[in-house]
Amino acid sequence: VQLQASGGGLVQPGGSLRLSCAASGGTFNSYGLGWFRQAPGKEREFVAAISRSGGVKEYADFVKGRFTISRDNYKNMVSLQMNSLKPEDTAVYYCAARLSGSPLYTEDKMQQYPNWGQGTQVTVSS
Repeated sequence: VQLQASGGGLVQPGGSLRLSCAASGGTFNSYGLGWFRQAPGKEREFVAAISRSGGVKEYADFVKGRFTISRDNYKNMVSLQMNSLKPEDTAVYYCAARLSGSPLYTEDKMQQYPNWGQGTQVTVSS
């Protein structure tokens, strides 16, 4: 499956952005999906994941209550709604996909995702 992320940009602290990731070339509802991010000089880290069915979601502690992951299995898209953004959320955000045998499983380990999008820059600054 190929992934194409979009929606990044410059936003003020406290603002919102919605990232989208379009998938092609695979059976979309066979894949568990995740969002990761990498800030300058830091390792890539887990942000959120969603199961094949969309019924199970997992979040990193630092985004709980602020970010929401969702998927549309008809449009072959996964989204990340980001609210109450902070300067420390500044990073390149990546969507990722992995074939999943369970419709209810989420994965937060970067190494378990073989398919990655190209990344979209999010900058939170006044």
